[in-house]
Amino acid sequence: MSTQPVTLVTGSARGLGLAVARHLRERGDLVHVCWRSDNERAQALRDEFGQRAHKADLLALDDVDTLVRSVEGVDGRLKHVVHAVGEYASGPLEETSLEDLRRMWQSNTESAFLLMNAVRPSLRKTRGRVVFFGCSGLQGFRARKITAAYASAKSALLTLVRAWALEEAPHGVTVNMVSPGHVPHAHAHPDTLDSERLENIPAGRPGEPLDIARAVEYLCSEGAGYTTGTDLLVTGGYLL
Repeated sequence: MSTQPVTLVTGSARGLGLAVARHLRERGDLVHVCWRSDNERAQALRDEFGQRAHKADLLALDDVDTLVRSVEGVDGRLKHVVHAVGEYASGPLEETSLEDLRRMWQSNTESAFLLMNAVRPSLRKTRGRVVFFGCSGLQGFRARKITAAYASAKSALLTLVRAWALEEAPHGVTVNMVSPGHVPHAHAHPDTLDSERLENIPAGRPGEPLDIARAVEYLCSEGAGYTTGTDLLVTGGYLL
């Protein structure tokens, strides 16, 4: 059996999730990706990742369980899980519908809860790594004018991440969060492309998908074996 790490990256049909999947594959991981809806991007994933491309709705318990079994069916084990799923909504709370609020919590928090429950037994066997995607500004949380619904879901996820880290530490499993700042890319929300915000980043430039991928690579490395329950900010100093 190959000794290469087997890695599942969710939310990998496009954007930062896909950038992470490709980067980890380049370092030698056997990377599995997944998508929710059949479209041109899904076919491209099939073409690129072959038998390691899976269709799954991560809000459906049966789909999540089937996804994990499928990964192990191909490669026999699972070492790393990167959960890059999470819809984004912008706007003040007075204009946010209950449907939008529920969508933020389901996509960003409930999907993570279901996935963690499904992968836990596998990762305990391999002393694995889990990385969830957060957002900048969760530490020392301040009021949000236009992203309160989204940030509230990510804040709840951070609470879960810390609890999971505590629960899984005796089993050798690390659980962390990576929180990107402004990272322009083809599928980025317009909020992240605001020129005034980009100009105010202390590092002097916006982030790049590779910045996020390298941060995830570290958290999915042996060198990060003593790092758990942390929220790694990859923001260029934004919001300091």
